[in-house]
Amino acid sequence: MNHRVIALGLVCLASFVTQGAAAQGLRPSGGAGAGLSRGPATAPSYTLPAPGTGSALRSADFIVAVVNSEPVTNNEVRARAVRVEQQMAQQGSPLPPRDLLAREVLERLIVEKIQLQLAREGGIRVDDYAVGQAEESVAKQNRVSVDEMHRRLAADGISKERFREELRNQLLLLRLRERDVQSRVRVSDLDVDQYLREQQAGADASKLEINLGHILVVVPENATPQQVEERRVRAQQAADKVRAGEDFAAVAREFSDAAEAKTSGGLLGLRPADRYPELFVSATAQLPLGGIAGPVRSPAGFHVLKLVDKTSAGVPTVAIQSHARHILLRTGPQLTESAAAARLADYRRRVLAGQADFAELAREHSQDGSAKQGGDLGWSNPGRYVPEFEQAMNALKPGDVSEPLVSRFGVHLIQLLERRETKLTQREQRDMARDTVREKKVEEAFANWMQELRGRAYVEYREAPQ
Repeated sequence: MNHRVIALGLVCLASFVTQGAAAQGLRPSGGAGAGLSRGPATAPSYTLPAPGTGSALRSADFIVAVVNSEPVTNNEVRARAVRVEQQMAQQGSPLPPRDLLAREVLERLIVEKIQLQLAREGGIRVDDYAVGQAEESVAKQNRVSVDEMHRRLAADGISKERFREELRNQLLLLRLRERDVQSRVRVSDLDVDQYLREQQAGADASKLEINLGHILVVVPENATPQQVEERRVRAQQAADKVRAGEDFAAVAREFSDAAEAKTSGGLLGLRPADRYPELFVSATAQLPLGGIAGPVRSPAGFHVLKLVDKTSAGVPTVAIQSHARHILLRTGPQLTESAAAARLADYRRRVLAGQADFAELAREHSQDGSAKQGGDLGWSNPGRYVPEFEQAMNALKPGDVSEPLVSRFGVHLIQLLERRETKLTQREQRDMARDTVREKKVEEAFANWMQELRGRAYVEYREAPQ
């Protein structure tokens, strides 16, 4: 793991509100079959400054801008610019001139300040429990303990308190955007009809989209021939298991070194073929749906690939569905997130010890529309629920019960009952098309909302950042 990159894997900007759905607090509004678009448009990240830069960033400071009476300092701009440069370098992107980068970073900080001010004025709060959950998610995604993560951050001059405050701010921004943008987006049947007509009219080979299941067995740099062979054998074992019919998600969790093995059962998501590595596209080009390729070798190691879905019209025909149930406790002045989590942790302990039945606890305690059904949410397609809920659900094996999970709706306890791969009905395909339309409309609404916020704010520039 490159310890200079700490990715926030808990939350993303694609959470939506639900009103009147069978699983309120999980699904977005927008009419029959409304659903959450596949995959987040943006995922917050945290990039550590390079070793040795911490002390330099603490040199004499000065104000470069004032946002509604709140200052933005030169050191804030410099620290963020260093992290952006490191991110771009790791992605292989060309670096812009430093003065241009500094100006762009300053503008981003100004917009963030405006949003944070609006969130606090609107009474949006982030409980310490949610921040702690985010910390644990970041550490887990990078395969280190929370203590080890903080040790590495401290080595680069970033205190635990500063890191937690940055996580809290990111969560505040997410909740504000969910409240003011995503919850207000509506998708009509006419919108879906138009999207489907456009996709069918423009369908061609250049618009091929695929969804792959992925198992990666990493080969270390400078590995000996014996180590390479051991890694190849492990990858072959994984390939043999999935070809024999074992659940791909279960095999991915057992064998794969890739992060998505834990978060989505190895699924990479439906995306244009040109957004996949050429190796993956060529290896799966002749496969039927459900076919397995590999192990195939890359500089990273050995890959086993499954063709989960393939479409040239932007609408999937096959999906991995999950059947789950949950208990939701809504938080507020009378019940904090920490208190709700403690209560749900006790429910989880009782269920796992055989002292209580999950469905009965849901009927008695859940504050969701699914309570009467024992918390049963039925079968769901990928992207049906808000991202934090779906990520936790995807990490479960059938029969597992999650740890308490914070979402914008409250705190959840999830039990995964079953998982299956199925051919989608015409109605289900239409629902997923609705998700795609929603994602596009949210992106447009978010851009307009940001422009309005920026236009209403008072911003005074003092000095150019250095």
